[in-house]
Amino acid sequence: MTENSQQQNPAPTSELPTQYAPAEVEGALYERWVERGYFTADAKSEKEPYTIVIPPPNVTGALHLGHAFQVTLMDALTRRKRMQGYETLWLPGMDHAGIATQNKVEQQLAEEGKSRQDIGREAFVEKTWQWKSEYGGRILGQLKRLGAGLDWSRERFTMDEGLSRAVQKIFKDLFDDGLIYRAERIINWCPRCLTAISDIEVDYQDDDGELVSLKYGDGDETVVVATTRVETMLGDTAVAVHPDDERYAHLIGKRIRLPLTNRTIPVVADTHVDPEFGTGAVKVTPAHDPNDFAIGQRHDLETLTIMDERAVITVPGPFQGLDRFEARSAIVAALREQGRIVAEKRPYVHSVGHCSRCKTTIEPRLSLQWWVKVETLAKAAGDAVRDGRVALHPKDMEKRYFDWVDNLNDWCISRQLWWGHRIPVWYGPDGEVVCVGPDDQAPGTEAEGWTQDEDVLDTWFSSGLWPFSTLGWPEETEDLKKFYPTDVLLTGHDIIFFWVVRMMMFGLYAMEDQVPFKTVALTGLVRDEFGKKMSKSNPNAVDPIDWMDAYGSDAVRFTLARGANPGADVPIGEDWVQASRNFANKIWNATRFALMNGATIEGPLPGPEQMTATDRWILSRLNKTVAEVDAFYDDFQFAKVSDSLFHYAWDEVFDWYVELSKTTFMAGGEPAKVSGRVLGEVLDVTLRLLHPIVPFVTESLWTTLTGGESVVVADWPKAVSVPGADAPGGFRDDAAEREIETLKQVVTEVRRFKGEQGLKAGQRVPARLTLDGTALASHEAAIRQLLKLQPEGGEFHATATLPVAGAEVALDLSGAIDVAAERKRLAKDLAAAEKDKAQAEGKLGNEKFLGKAPENVVEGIRARLAKADEDIARIQAQLERLPQA
Repeated sequence: MTENSQQQNPAPTSELPTQYAPAEVEGALYERWVERGYFTADAKSEKEPYTIVIPPPNVTGALHLGHAFQVTLMDALTRRKRMQGYETLWLPGMDHAGIATQNKVEQQLAEEGKSRQDIGREAFVEKTWQWKSEYGGRILGQLKRLGAGLDWSRERFTMDEGLSRAVQKIFKDLFDDGLIYRAERIINWCPRCLTAISDIEVDYQDDDGELVSLKYGDGDETVVVATTRVETMLGDTAVAVHPDDERYAHLIGKRIRLPLTNRTIPVVADTHVDPEFGTGAVKVTPAHDPNDFAIGQRHDLETLTIMDERAVITVPGPFQGLDRFEARSAIVAALREQGRIVAEKRPYVHSVGHCSRCKTTIEPRLSLQWWVKVETLAKAAGDAVRDGRVALHPKDMEKRYFDWVDNLNDWCISRQLWWGHRIPVWYGPDGEVVCVGPDDQAPGTEAEGWTQDEDVLDTWFSSGLWPFSTLGWPEETEDLKKFYPTDVLLTGHDIIFFWVVRMMMFGLYAMEDQVPFKTVALTGLVRDEFGKKMSKSNPNAVDPIDWMDAYGSDAVRFTLARGANPGADVPIGEDWVQASRNFANKIWNATRFALMNGATIEGPLPGPEQMTATDRWILSRLNKTVAEVDAFYDDFQFAKVSDSLFHYAWDEVFDWYVELSKTTFMAGGEPAKVSGRVLGEVLDVTLRLLHPIVPFVTESLWTTLTGGESVVVADWPKAVSVPGADAPGGFRDDAAEREIETLKQVVTEVRRFKGEQGLKAGQRVPARLTLDGTALASHEAAIRQLLKLQPEGGEFHATATLPVAGAEVALDLSGAIDVAAERKRLAKDLAAAEKDKAQAEGKLGNEKFLGKAPENVVEGIRARLAKADEDIARIQAQLERLPQA
């Protein structure tokens, strides 16, 4: 027994069914893990802490492949660290998801013929809590189904009492420091949800619209502008041109008439205008466009809001009361009638923002909102990465991070909703503005003329506190002292700007320059097998629960981990999940075979002098795999971890070592005992290495093999040492590795030859092996077993001889194949290859063709020629090796 093993009295083989049935074991195993407290962290432990907080899924959410992907990787990290002896905390929780949750409850009310206004704010919030209690959080149960080893005793919710105190505390601190203020700015407004929304809640898509060019002014003072939002002309307060544009130099400073109104507007000079784009003149609507608002600020222009909160025109006149899209058509018709339309282009495909919740077209709108002044906060967030306190992985993501954080605009944090953290600001009867902290009393009552701000905070405000609010801040809790700062934030690169930067800003501000996490490991997005984005509106969306039902959770996890290259998108298809299910079955079946053939972990490993070269080879390869897996984990190379383990387990352990050892096991005696002990060690370590990614099948097999309590709390493997052969990095035997690689080369070459001759994989043929003087002399029995080669016998006639790696294998195929039929088949294949070669050479020898054909076509023909040459050489060699008729 080695120091890596925690085993007592291996359980009998009969405990392993003949087939692995994930559905029958996964649920029970997970419940056992939770009941035994394996995932519950101890803040009083003296172990070194390792902390990850889960990116909180929305309370309205259901598990999708993106969730499953990131959760699998976080689970792999925390399971490994737990096995390495860290006090590991992986903290779960949910986000209250302001707009999404409010929409759910409003939909329920609508089915009853009511609106939130009908029942009032207090009743609506109470109904939302009821909805959350009844329907919210189903994703947490789905995370359990996936095997996520989360500390459920510490589950948090962004609206629970502790986190609400944290929100109120940091708002008060930021307000008192002058970093939160109220002002009118342009925001993304959803006319359906009736609230400002964040940039991440805006989905941009190409829509068919119209580009209309129209004339402002008259005579020599005419200017042509183009717009896709004609209705906003009612709110124009200027036309802008570039100051160096000579075409409009005579107009700068003058006022021109705005069509369909009784107003004149100035022509202003602004360097924002691109004189090369369009006519070089742009209409300026400061209340309905962010760029126009900036121009308006620079030139002290009037701001005219022309729509109400539902995007209905409010300007007195013929268009008042029309929806913005109705007004667009009516205004174009009116301009056309006046001869103001210069050109109309439709359809005009352009990018348009839509509310991610209800798909309504977003309306940029000037609105009085609460803002965070981000300049100093963003600088601190940038400095933390620049000075190395926080590492971004992969490192090439740093540029994107700096591009964003160094150019961050002030953050709109108010939302016109009822579900969320209400802004803790009160207004008094004489214009007083009082911000209330978590331990403060309201400054007065409604009867005394005091009212609280109606808005709630952006969901990202509370989730920005997640790494420390979940640990008890603003109180000095044991959890906060033990587990903050957290170690790794693993999340998608698509929210690096929206969530990661906000956590960095708030963490550094609230926690006295302590970073919220030491490493940000950024992943890509999960896509379908063709690289297309998965979407509910497309037929390519997949419910991971369906795949777990069909193939088991381990298969889904292994597929996701095997595609996880840092920062890169992850294509995934059902075929790949099936292949991962096959891998789980392979692990199961090979371990069953091993247990039935004496695999054990009892007693010390034998010395190298007692082992076969095959034993020494597999242990040497095992130690290299342990080192490789550790290096890949430390670099967040989950795909390489998975590939390394897959090829070691399937190719080397199961396909080669187990097969090579069959002759030893069949022979019995001391060599069989030695190989059984080696195989037990190999399986013990391999199952522990695999456990973080495929936890269920490895738990079932490891406890059966070792009799240990659980692989969840087993030691993470270290390099295996062999008595009498200690070395840095554990036992290594390069000579044995070379020897077995030579053996594999011989077996592979003969198998290939047999296949080329049309022989079935299990078909037996007589053979003479000349191995004397080679490292393979002691492996003849194993080679014959693997290749299904019979002894040569008295009537042996060598019809084919294969020299491979210094050895020679002579085969008698005279009774195994129909030589005439095989010659006929190969002759037909040879003729086809020669025809392909002639055609390719003909085209490549034609100068006219080469002069006209695209380069990619020419390269394709060169590739065809190369393949034809390869095929001809291969077929001719096969013909030469056939027995003579």
